[in-house]
Amino acid sequence: MIDFTPNEAQEAIVTAARQFAARTLAPRAALLDREGGFPRESLAEAAELGLLGINVPEELGGVAAGAVAYALAVVELGRVCASTTVALTVSNMVAEVIAKFGSASQRELHVPRLCAGAYVVGGFALSEAGAGSDPGAMTTRARRVDGGWRLSGQKLWITSGTDAGLFVVWARTSDAPGTRGISAFLVDGDAPGVERGRPEHKMGQHGSTTTPLSFHDVELGDEALLGDEGEGFRIAMMALDGGRIGIASLALGCGLQANDVARDYALERTQFGRPIADYQAIQWMLADSATEMEAARLLVLRAAWLKEQGQPFTREASMAKLFASERGYAACDRAIQVLGGYGYTREFPVERLLRDVRVTRIFEGTSEIQRIVISRDILRRFA
Repeated sequence: MIDFTPNEAQEAIVTAARQFAARTLAPRAALLDREGGFPRESLAEAAELGLLGINVPEELGGVAAGAVAYALAVVELGRVCASTTVALTVSNMVAEVIAKFGSASQRELHVPRLCAGAYVVGGFALSEAGAGSDPGAMTTRARRVDGGWRLSGQKLWITSGTDAGLFVVWARTSDAPGTRGISAFLVDGDAPGVERGRPEHKMGQHGSTTTPLSFHDVELGDEALLGDEGEGFRIAMMALDGGRIGIASLALGCGLQANDVARDYALERTQFGRPIADYQAIQWMLADSATEMEAARLLVLRAAWLKEQGQPFTREASMAKLFASERGYAACDRAIQVLGGYGYTREFPVERLLRDVRVTRIFEGTSEIQRIVISRDILRRFA
């Protein structure tokens, strides 16, 4: 039987995340959304609190609180500022990837710097203009040269691309078809030949910079190769499994916060001499959102628990990400409806929550990709 009651270590991380969100993120969230930019100061404080290495071993600078604590913390942060939270989730994912697949020297060099914020955050450079859901179509290439590799190509939609100090970059290293010729590399963000593009103008998450990256004959040593040559696709897919738990938790946080705003407003707002919370139309919207967010919470925690136990969790992570992102969006949309005209203004945060949560149905694998992952697993298990 799975007990999701937080233990002492998990509760400590959740408390730290909740207090950090209230103290640091909440006063800045609306301004960050209006003006854009990158939340360097907030992320530096997050690093001091251990929030950039929640599921990273202590000997590598993390706090080793586990995947469940990570999910619970991201929910608290996602309630307040999705922009800062997504940078944090990607950096945690990069740290975990290097801790799992890196050599001893790679782990000792890079992971503590990621956890401490010395790299600001880490970046995950997989997608390209013609290779989003289909990584086998990537054209970025790393060719062997004396003493290492020469990296050339372009990436797109890279979270924290303006400021990340270290990127995991996927590139083709052979002419093997599909995903078999793909390898992963660790690339310093300031290496000669690395060019950071202009941030995209997005619907939401304005404080999370999303940029192209270009690599112009970037010289990499042999030590830059992460894992074995040709193992890149497997590394990416395993990383994305964990990343989907983070994005599901972020979407859950947005939905929960929207529910709270809608509930409070419904209790205070009066029409026809009564609080609108007295009307069944409002009650049912609140009930549907609360039920769906509780179901999302259980899916997220189950996936995180399986990961923490070292059990397979690919299908469960996809289920959590699919349901939490789609129902989180629905909860934010209902919240706007409860608030009526006010919900459509920036006086209340629900319009920002709706814009911010929308992309959770796209990145770390679209909802359509999640359905493919889930259905393939079902058919494989029960064929």
